[in-house]
Amino acid sequence: MERLVRSCFRQGGYVFAQKAEEIAAKYGGARIAQLASNENPDPPSVLAVTAAEKALPVSNRYPDERVDILIKALKSRYGDYHYLTGAGMDGIIETLIRTLVESGETVAVATPTFSFYGLAAMAQGAHVTSVPRDLNTFSIDPEHLARAGKTAKVTVLCSPNNPTGNATPVDDVREVLEVIGGVLFLDNAYVEFSDHDYLRLMKTYDNLVIGRTFSKVHSLAGLRIGYAFAPSWLVPYYQRASTPFAVNTVSAAAAAGALDDPDHPKRYITQVKGWRARFVNEVKFPVLPSDANFVLVDVSPYTGDQMVENLAQRGVVVRSCRSFAGLPDHYIRVSVGKDWENELFIKAINGI
Repeated sequence: MERLVRSCFRQGGYVFAQKAEEIAAKYGGARIAQLASNENPDPPSVLAVTAAEKALPVSNRYPDERVDILIKALKSRYGDYHYLTGAGMDGIIETLIRTLVESGETVAVATPTFSFYGLAAMAQGAHVTSVPRDLNTFSIDPEHLARAGKTAKVTVLCSPNNPTGNATPVDDVREVLEVIGGVLFLDNAYVEFSDHDYLRLMKTYDNLVIGRTFSKVHSLAGLRIGYAFAPSWLVPYYQRASTPFAVNTVSAAAAAGALDDPDHPKRYITQVKGWRARFVNEVKFPVLPSDANFVLVDVSPYTGDQMVENLAQRGVVVRSCRSFAGLPDHYIRVSVGKDWENELFIKAINGI
């Protein structure tokens, strides 16, 4: 019966990082530094946890399909924009492509980048056009991306980019928006760790969707909740295409509670900015400048997989970038974790 499986899913798929439990079982060690998945190492805000606990007793009922508690909190925090919600950033990406893209149409993606854009597009039967970044700076050529986006239903740009960490200047994004024929999905999962502000573009362009997540600065990766700023015309169609009750009651309440605690993300942002500088200055391998909560490290002459294995033996879990199409196989991605995790990483990699 395997012949029934669609050809695009017969191989490939999203590549997950190794789990700390697996490393501990394989090599021993009481504490494993978990620096592979760009997570906030701190628990969620007390306000988020309290809100989630209060929502649990009514979990026997289906969630509010409009997710009003979260929409109201987002408007209170960011202003009177139009919002979309989903089960993590992945849910936003998947639903947006489902809403807009017919089988056989094109999705243009600036690469190397997060692989799920291409997976979601292929699942919809779309043709994926990769638009390569500069392999020295990993910046985009806005003219090149805009040209590819002229015939694309959706153009995807991640900024700051995963896994390279660099952000695209606002003026470059504007240049793309002026030319493309469809919608630009601007993935801002890591934007809080940068000094870039793309929201002002929403007031000018009705072909822009800006995606964000509660997984990073708000420490809610396990609750899978994403949101997006969108033009008003898109909202009703996105809601029709959405999986029913995609955002659960507990996640929505926790996210709304998290927005009431601005000090929680500020602490981690300060932690990230300090450690990014230390990684650049103290790691003996080249560390690329980053606007995200991770850094890209060039570990040549090792491959990414070889360095991941070497670090795992020393109790540190990082991400090999071999699975990022278009990226040479001598990079690892390292998240900013707790102080002891970051210290262990520097000691471990400098000892190799």
